[in-house]
Amino acid sequence: MEMKKGLLDILKGKFLISGDAPKNWLFIIFASFLATVMIASSHSADRKVHHIAALNEEVKELRSEFVDMRGDVQRLKLESQIVQVVETEGLYPSETPPKKIKVKSTEE
Repeated sequence: MEMKKGLLDILKGKFLISGDAPKNWLFIIFASFLATVMIASSHSADRKVHHIAALNEEVKELRSEFVDMRGDVQRLKLESQIVQVVETEGLYPSETPPKKIKVKSTEE
């Protein structure tokens, strides 16, 4: 019977208006503050996780774009590609190979 009465007192909220109620109110306010801090911290952590996932996706896309561009640049550096580009400007490769010029210095 005593346990039933104690449970009913808790359900009715008598512990909030009894003689030592200020102590109970302080504990409830403290517990509420801690719960709020915990929820805010959890939301902040979730936001950071989503931000990190988005950045990882962006890194993958940029890496893929880099590999594609590097391949394009390597193809553009080939001699055959350069010849095709400069032919439109009216330049053609020389038919005769270059000759080495030797300069003799005269010492006085």
